[in-house]
Amino acid sequence: MSLLTPDFGLVFWMLVSFLCVLFILGKYGWPVITEMIQKRGDYIEESLNAAKEANEKLQNIKAESEKILVAAKNEQIKIVNEAKKVREQMISEAKGDAEKEAAKIIDGAKASIQQEKENAIKEIRAQVAELSVNVAEKVLRKELSEQNSQVEMINKLLDEINIAKS
Repeated sequence: MSLLTPDFGLVFWMLVSFLCVLFILGKYGWPVITEMIQKRGDYIEESLNAAKEANEKLQNIKAESEKILVAAKNEQIKIVNEAKKVREQMISEAKGDAEKEAAKIIDGAKASIQQEKENAIKEIRAQVAELSVNVAEKVLRKELSEQNSQVEMINKLLDEINIAKS
């Protein structure tokens, strides 16, 4: 027997054993192997699809978060502007109220000053009148201390009354 040319019996039995192994592997081994390969391929396919879906969801979430951020910034700007308007309005209202209150206080003070002025003038007039009466009384007492001067004064007053009646 030579290595390069095998005998017919050896080739026959090798072929029979090869066909047996091929049959056994075809019947029991390859279906299991191909099924496992198919399951693995399906799993990889599902994983790829899940990864694509997750990536799409992530992109959607990023887009939504960017939209939300833009909306939040716009809302923030709107709220700040409204707050500024309200602040300015409150300041202007406070200034207006303060001016009105100041005008009321000034008017009240002017009225109070005017009233005090009038009261002081009345008091001064009353004091001047009282002093005048006191001075007149003293002058009359001094002048009317004599009988002659009393008669002269009476005549003089009667003449003035007659002149006033005419």
